[in-house]
Amino acid sequence: MGLPVLEADLGPRVRAGFTTRAGGRSAGPWATLNLGLAVGDRVSDVRANRALVEEWAGVPVVFGEQVHGASVRVLDRAPAVEDRSAGPGDALVATSPRIAVGVYVADCVPLLLADPDAGMVAAVHAGRAGLVAGVVRAAVQTMSSRGAVPERMRAVIGPCIGGDAYEVPEAMRADVAAVIPEAWAVTRWGTPGVDLGAGVSAELARAGVVDVARVSTCTFSEERLYSHRRASAAGGVTGRFAGVIRLVE
Repeated sequence: MGLPVLEADLGPRVRAGFTTRAGGRSAGPWATLNLGLAVGDRVSDVRANRALVEEWAGVPVVFGEQVHGASVRVLDRAPAVEDRSAGPGDALVATSPRIAVGVYVADCVPLLLADPDAGMVAAVHAGRAGLVAGVVRAAVQTMSSRGAVPERMRAVIGPCIGGDAYEVPEAMRADVAAVIPEAWAVTRWGTPGVDLGAGVSAELARAGVVDVARVSTCTFSEERLYSHRRASAAGGVTGRFAGVIRLVE
């Protein structure tokens, strides 16, 4: 039986999807397919889990050291370093079918982009800070500078915390909305919130990407996905799932 992955349709020459908590070997609060190396889980288990994802992808999967910023890295091969780290960066663009790129999340948005006609795909980590910093636009602009066409791109906004569950202080909501008005939200409790998915969708539209699909699943409410907010509310820790994408020859 294959690894449980939420497959994303980004065209016949692209393989893309979002992992869940299922199918791995991690135990405890990280059970079972934790892909985050810096959340307290056993490193050997995380590496085994990442190997399972690579088996699904069919090629090495490269992750960046996510810093909630707007930097973009362009890759044509897997880095020759431990754990295939691309170094600091919240958006990775792959220009070769020999590698996949991924971002790991536990409430932030995993955004996948593809323009197979231009020979490139991208995985973007868009949390509140990165969204405000412009990581979505930076990823689209970087792809465009290398021949991709925004109007031809396809995008999938992956599972993330919903605006009705992402509670923030009023001042923080105002700061986000000042840059991205569409992210303004009210939670299910009637308190200030931020809608990351709506913000990413608006940023894609401003960047000229029109073919956009969205996985509406809220990580805070869905037990089969990791959620930092849900775990923190219970006084615990949790793992990370991932959005992964590659070109197919």
